[in-house]
Amino acid sequence: MSIKKSEAKSLKPGGYFLIEGEPCRVISIEKSKPGKHGSAKANIVAVGFFDNRKRNVIMPADRMVDVPLIDKTSATVIADMGESYSVMDSDTYETYEVPKPADEEIAEKIELNVAVEVWNVMDIKRIVRVKT
Repeated sequence: MSIKKSEAKSLKPGGYFLIEGEPCRVISIEKSKPGKHGSAKANIVAVGFFDNRKRNVIMPADRMVDVPLIDKTSATVIADMGESYSVMDSDTYETYEVPKPADEEIAEKIELNVAVEVWNVMDIKRIVRVKT
Protein backbone atom coordinates (compact mmCIF):
# COMPACT_ATOMS: atom_id res chain seq x y z
CA MET A 1 0.00 0.00 0.00
CA SER A 2 1.49 3.30 -1.06
CA ILE A 3 0.61 6.24 1.16
CA LYS A 4 2.25 9.45 2.31
CA LYS A 5 1.69 11.61 5.39
CA SER A 6 0.26 15.11 5.23
CA GLU A 7 -1.28 17.59 7.67
CA ALA A 8 -5.09 17.81 7.72
CA LYS A 9 -4.96 21.58 7.16
CA SER A 10 -3.11 21.09 3.87
CA LEU A 11 -5.91 19.01 2.29
CA LYS A 12 -7.79 20.66 -0.59
CA PRO A 13 -11.20 19.92 -2.15
CA GLY A 14 -10.70 17.27 -4.84
CA GLY A 15 -7.77 15.70 -2.98
CA TYR A 16 -7.78 12.27 -1.35
CA PHE A 17 -7.04 10.92 2.14
CA LEU A 18 -7.86 7.87 4.26
CA ILE A 19 -10.78 7.78 6.71
CA GLU A 20 -10.76 4.55 8.74
CA GLY A 21 -8.67 2.86 6.04
CA GLU A 22 -11.02 3.88 3.19
CA PRO A 23 -9.70 6.27 0.50
CA CYS A 24 -12.00 9.29 0.28
CA ARG A 25 -12.21 12.35 -1.99
CA VAL A 26 -12.42 15.66 -0.11
CA ILE A 27 -15.61 17.60 -0.96
CA SER A 28 -15.11 20.51 1.43
CA ILE A 29 -12.88 21.53 4.29
CA GLU A 30 -13.48 24.23 6.89
CA LYS A 31 -10.76 25.34 9.28
CA SER A 32 -11.49 27.11 12.55
CA LYS A 33 -9.14 29.44 14.35
CA PRO A 34 -7.39 28.28 17.52
CA GLY A 35 -9.09 29.24 20.77
CA LYS A 36 -7.63 30.36 24.07
CA HIS A 37 -7.01 26.80 25.30
CA GLY A 38 -7.35 24.69 22.17
CA SER A 39 -5.93 24.09 18.76
CA ALA A 40 -7.42 24.84 15.35
CA LYS A 41 -9.89 22.24 14.06
CA ALA A 42 -10.57 21.01 10.52
CA ASN A 43 -14.08 19.90 9.56
CA ILE A 44 -13.69 17.67 6.48
CA VAL A 45 -16.54 16.33 4.33
CA ALA A 46 -15.47 13.52 1.99
CA VAL A 47 -16.95 10.79 -0.23
CA GLY A 48 -15.58 7.23 -0.33
CA PHE A 49 -13.73 6.33 -3.53
CA PHE A 50 -15.04 2.75 -3.67
CA ASP A 51 -18.41 2.91 -1.88
CA ASN A 52 -19.49 6.55 -2.57
CA ARG A 53 -20.50 6.98 1.11
CA LYS A 54 -20.39 10.52 2.48
CA ARG A 55 -18.18 10.87 5.55
CA ASN A 56 -17.62 13.80 7.90
CA VAL A 57 -14.62 14.04 10.25
CA ILE A 58 -13.52 16.74 12.67
CA MET A 59 -9.88 16.67 13.77
CA PRO A 60 -7.07 18.98 14.86
CA ALA A 61 -5.80 20.89 11.83
CA ASP A 62 -2.19 19.91 12.54
CA ARG A 63 -2.92 16.15 12.77
CA MET A 64 -1.02 13.99 10.28
CA VAL A 65 -3.32 12.02 7.93
CA ASP A 66 -2.59 9.29 5.38
CA VAL A 67 -2.89 10.33 1.73
CA PRO A 68 -3.03 7.44 -0.79
CA LEU A 69 -0.82 7.67 -3.86
CA ILE A 70 -2.98 7.14 -6.94
CA ASP A 71 -1.43 5.49 -10.00
CA LYS A 72 -3.27 6.66 -13.14
CA THR A 73 -2.82 4.66 -16.35
CA SER A 74 -4.36 4.45 -19.79
CA ALA A 75 -5.75 1.15 -20.94
CA THR A 76 -7.86 -0.40 -23.70
CA VAL A 77 -10.88 -2.63 -23.05
CA ILE A 78 -10.25 -5.94 -24.81
CA ALA A 79 -13.00 -8.24 -23.45
CA ASP A 80 -16.23 -8.25 -21.45
CA MET A 81 -15.91 -10.95 -18.77
CA GLY A 82 -19.43 -10.60 -17.32
CA GLU A 83 -18.83 -8.94 -13.94
CA SER A 84 -15.58 -7.31 -15.06
CA TYR A 85 -13.62 -6.11 -18.07
CA SER A 86 -10.31 -7.41 -19.29
CA VAL A 87 -8.12 -4.41 -20.12
CA MET A 88 -4.64 -3.98 -21.58
CA ASP A 89 -2.30 -1.30 -20.27
CA SER A 90 -1.33 1.08 -23.08
CA ASP A 91 2.28 1.45 -21.89
CA THR A 92 3.31 -2.02 -20.67
CA TYR A 93 0.80 -4.14 -22.69
CA GLU A 94 -0.01 -6.01 -19.46
CA THR A 95 -3.55 -7.43 -19.29
CA TYR A 96 -5.62 -7.51 -16.10
CA GLU A 97 -9.24 -7.55 -14.99
CA VAL A 98 -11.07 -4.50 -13.65
CA PRO A 99 -14.59 -4.66 -12.14
CA LYS A 100 -17.34 -2.95 -14.09
CA PRO A 101 -17.93 0.63 -12.89
CA ALA A 102 -20.98 1.26 -10.72
CA ASP A 103 -21.50 4.68 -12.33
CA GLU A 104 -24.07 4.24 -15.13
CA GLU A 105 -22.74 7.24 -17.05
CA ILE A 106 -19.31 5.61 -17.41
CA ALA A 107 -20.67 2.08 -17.88
CA GLU A 108 -22.82 2.96 -20.91
CA LYS A 109 -19.84 4.49 -22.75
CA ILE A 110 -17.62 1.40 -22.39
CA GLU A 111 -17.38 -0.95 -25.34
CA LEU A 112 -14.66 -3.12 -26.85
CA ASN A 113 -11.46 -1.39 -28.05
CA VAL A 114 -12.25 1.87 -26.28
CA ALA A 115 -9.57 3.74 -24.32
CA VAL A 116 -10.22 4.16 -20.59
CA GLU A 117 -8.40 5.70 -17.63
CA VAL A 118 -7.71 3.22 -14.81
CA TRP A 119 -6.80 4.36 -11.29
CA ASN A 120 -4.90 2.03 -8.96
CA VAL A 121 -5.70 3.03 -5.38
CA MET A 122 -4.29 0.81 -2.60
CA ASP A 123 -3.83 -2.10 -5.05
CA ILE A 124 -7.45 -1.94 -6.22
CA LYS A 125 -7.99 -0.96 -9.85
CA ARG A 126 -11.03 0.96 -11.04
CA ILE A 127 -12.14 2.51 -14.35
CA VAL A 128 -12.63 6.22 -13.73
CA ARG A 129 -13.46 7.59 -17.18
CA VAL A 130 -13.69 6.79 -20.86
CA LYS A 131 -11.30 8.68 -23.12
CA THR A 132 -12.73 10.17 -26.27
